[in-house]
Amino acid sequence: MAKKTSALPSDFGSSRLTHTSTASGFLSRTQTQTYVSSLRRDGVLVRIVVWWMRVWQAGATGVRRVWQWLTQTITTAGLLIVLAATAGLLGGVVFGWVEWIVAGAAAWVLLLLCVPFLFGANAYEVDLSMRDARVVAGTDVTGNIVVKNRGRGVALPGRIDIPVGDGLIELGVPLLRPERSFAQALTIATPRRGVIPVGPATAVRTDPIGLLRRERSWADRHHLFVHPRTAAIPSTSAGLIRDLEGSPTRELVDSDMSFHAIREYVPGDSRRQIHWKSTAKTGRLMVRQFEESRRSRLAVVLSIAAGEYADDDEFELAVSAAASLGVQAVRDNRDLDVVTGAEVPEMVRGRMRVIHSLAVSSPRVLLDEFTGVRSLEHTMPIEEVCRLAGEAAQGLSIVFMVCGSQVGLQRLRQAALALPMDAAAIAVICDERAQPRLQSFGGLTVMTIGLLDDLPGLMLRSAT
Repeated sequence: MAKKTSALPSDFGSSRLTHTSTASGFLSRTQTQTYVSSLRRDGVLVRIVVWWMRVWQAGATGVRRVWQWLTQTITTAGLLIVLAATAGLLGGVVFGWVEWIVAGAAAWVLLLLCVPFLFGANAYEVDLSMRDARVVAGTDVTGNIVVKNRGRGVALPGRIDIPVGDGLIELGVPLLRPERSFAQALTIATPRRGVIPVGPATAVRTDPIGLLRRERSWADRHHLFVHPRTAAIPSTSAGLIRDLEGSPTRELVDSDMSFHAIREYVPGDSRRQIHWKSTAKTGRLMVRQFEESRRSRLAVVLSIAAGEYADDDEFELAVSAAASLGVQAVRDNRDLDVVTGAEVPEMVRGRMRVIHSLAVSSPRVLLDEFTGVRSLEHTMPIEEVCRLAGEAAQGLSIVFMVCGSQVGLQRLRQAALALPMDAAAIAVICDERAQPRLQSFGGLTVMTIGLLDDLPGLMLRSAT
């Protein structure tokens, strides 16, 4: 008798075959076979499900791509042609109308003839450059665009669209042979201050009748900073600021230019300030005490409340005046703070106070900051802005308050009172209908300008 057992492996380990044989001599033989196939059936089912899911996913992806291509390619006119062609063919076949069949077939042929016009957009290489990134409002900016055919075949005529702010520049591109290029100069007008996005350039391929359309955009995008107009005002070391600067304040210090009194020495006083004659008379160490002089720390507070200006042109005049004062102070290496109001949600208006400080590291940086200044409906009045500016900045000596014609003298006085006691307040009222004049009301100096060119002359006049 012989006994033999063998185990055969199956796919994925999902099934098992056991073969058992038993033999006795030559006359009798017993053979037993056991199959376990339930796991194999489960494995086949899993493979079928996985295969079906892959097919379904691939089909869904293909449908999405086809639908995306159709929506991006077929225009509204093309969609109408497709519907008319399909309806014509179906109606002709169902009702036996030969004319409809011919019309439907002709419409489909027309669509097929439009397809070659879509080729070539991917062969374009577009280079968009701007000569200047920063200009003054009212100055035209020149640029250049170069379109090159990097493909192996001839690129049919097309069009390049270049968004410029809210506008659009359309540039026609002629037929281009391989490795040939087409260059075109661009001129961009900058009538108003702001940041103008230029680009990205988009290649547009379309057929002559506008049934199909394909676009390809490039990532090249430029930002054009349109600075406010500024006036070449005199140095802040001359005129009005010179008269205010250097006068004594009410702060007492141990070292300065304006002598105040003699007091008794206390530990920590500088020995250089000892007054020896008074010391000899009293027999005690006596030191000099001085009044602190005004320093060259300026602040320019610009009102951005829309209700404080008669119109947008008046607000632009105020921005230009504030920018002129700030730029000159930076060039004179003065300590400077340029402050505006900020957006205050209507629900918390009156309970929330916030101001915005502009960067003043250089004239270019300051002018870049001014390009983004906008008038706001919901912001603090100039009185509150001055109050916060006085609290935030230490040691202010001179504060320019730039506002519109809708701010009365009484409000300007309140704004001046909100400033530190030793800070000289100068109000610059922008009123395009007014004549330039310089007035003094107690401790408040008021300059009224109708044009930006009025500011330099008023700055040269004395404060008295």
